[in-house]
Amino acid sequence: MEDTCLINGIIVDKDFSHPQMPKRVDDAKLCILTCPFEPPKTKTKGNLNIGTVEAYRQLQELEKNYFEDMVKKVKDSGANVVICQWGFDDEANHLLLQNHLPAVRWVGGVEIELIAIATGGRIIPRFQEITPEKLGKAGTVRELSFGTSKDHMLVIENCANSKAVTVFVRGGNKMVVEEIKRSLHDAICVTRNLIRDNRIVYTGGAPEISCALEIASAAEKVPGVEQYGMRAFADALDAIPMALAENSGYLAIDTLAHVKAQQLVQNNPRLGIDCNRLNTLDMKEQGVYDPLLAKQQQFLLATQVVRMILKIDDVIKQGE
Repeated sequence: MEDTCLINGIIVDKDFSHPQMPKRVDDAKLCILTCPFEPPKTKTKGNLNIGTVEAYRQLQELEKNYFEDMVKKVKDSGANVVICQWGFDDEANHLLLQNHLPAVRWVGGVEIELIAIATGGRIIPRFQEITPEKLGKAGTVRELSFGTSKDHMLVIENCANSKAVTVFVRGGNKMVVEEIKRSLHDAICVTRNLIRDNRIVYTGGAPEISCALEIASAAEKVPGVEQYGMRAFADALDAIPMALAENSGYLAIDTLAHVKAQQLVQNNPRLGIDCNRLNTLDMKEQGVYDPLLAKQQQFLLATQVVRMILKIDDVIKQGE
């Protein structure tokens, strides 16, 4: 879990096509191809019968020239990394290694698009269309190896479009990884809420207790039956500090009554449940707080659910 990190770029679950290719390329210029490193195939089915060694050698030479021409076009454009959506055979792989062109094959369509967006490159469908303007740019392309089985991944960092970032999550098993992802998602949502509205409230049950006290106090000034509804709302708010106290191993009712009394005596709405056992009830000193937006949403959603239940005006009776 401690290996989880933020990558200033993107990660592709692939490695370089040849083990002798360099594991790191600085100031990378990426040629992003959706055409295979192979001689063109005929559109109609046919058989080629080779009768002599000379004819076979001519065919071999022709194939080699095709590969050399493809590699030359990539090399002349100024590219120093090739990202290919399709595969290439050993002949092409060997030629790419000889020409010092690290290459990645079988990169999926979605990943190809991500790489193109991040590096500011263009996806090239034909070798004839390769130009220096269509190349993507990145600060570093490096191979990442990890785990006991030495798994490999490709990291493309410091891309031209610097908005592209990736969180690389590691865990002992799939369940742990999913838990980390959920925690990260929660943290990102909290950050988003703070950007939308940067006001905060001290939590640990403090706002619920202070709201409950205020509502109970206001209920006494309301004539008629409505005050019972208000008191019930105040009692419902006590559920959160009660749960916090119970989960922290305290006597829930005693702890809640003590914190309520302290809030009234000190006139301090920041007093909550001391879950961390720091011997202070002041949540400001403990540094426990929530975005105001999140707390408002919790109260609003809970109230709406109760209203929805109260709107049900009939009971379904059990059959005979």
